[in-house]
Amino acid sequence: MSTAIWVVIAIAVIAALAAVGYLAWTRSRTARLRRRFGPEYDRTLEKEGGRTAAERELRSRERRHEELELRELDPHRREQYHEQWVRVQERFVDTPEAAVEQADGLVTVVMGERGYPTHGFEEKVAHLSVEHGRTMDHYRSAHAISRRAASKEASTEDLRQAMVHYRALFEELLSAPGGRERDGRERAGRHAADEPARETAGEPADEGAGQAPPAATATGRAAGHRDDETPRS
Repeated sequence: MSTAIWVVIAIAVIAALAAVGYLAWTRSRTARLRRRFGPEYDRTLEKEGGRTAAERELRSRERRHEELELRELDPHRREQYHEQWVRVQERFVDTPEAAVEQADGLVTVVMGERGYPTHGFEEKVAHLSVEHGRTMDHYRSAHAISRRAASKEASTEDLRQAMVHYRALFEELLSAPGGRERDGRERAGRHAADEPARETAGEPADEGAGQAPPAATATGRAAGHRDDETPRS
C-alpha cells in the first residue's frame, strides 16, 4: 500500500476521532446546561428555535452572571426579611392585590441586596436563572398574575397562587450558604402560610396533611403567626 494511501487513512482516522470527541464534548456541555438551568433550558430552546442558539444564550447568561458581585445575606438581615414576608402575607386576607404587589417589591429588594439587577423583568430572569433556573417558572407565573392583577383581571385564587410562586423564589434568595435546609420554624410555617389565603379564596384548609406539629402551631398562635414563612451554575 502506497504512502499516499496511508496518509489518507491517517487523516480519515484523525477526522473521525475529532468528530467523536467534538460530539462527546457538545453532549457533555448540553448535559451541564440542562442540570444548571433546569426547565429554563427547555424554555430557551423553544424560544430560540434550536439547541445551538439556545445554548449560546445560556452561556452568555453565565458570562454575564460571572460579572456580578453577589453576596449572601447575614443571619440578622435574613431574619428581618422573613419577618417582613410574614407581615405581607398577613395582609393578604384583607387586601390580596396589595399583598401581591408588596410581595413582588420585597422579592426585588432582596435581589438587589444579594447583588442581582433589579430593573427589567427579562433582565432579572436572565441573571437569576443561572443559579435559580428551577425557580424561574414560579417567578414567571407570579409576574404574569401580578400584571393581570394590575388590570383587575386576577381572581383571589390567582393572587393566592402568586404569593406561593413569589415565596418559592423568596426562600431561595434567602437560603443560607451551603444548603437549602430550613429550620423547624420555617418548615412549620410553609403549610400554615397558605391557610388564610385558601380560606379567603373559599377553599377549606386541609385537615391533617401538611400541618405543623402541635408545639410549632401553638408557638405560631402565640407569636401572632410570626413562624409563618412564604413563597438557581
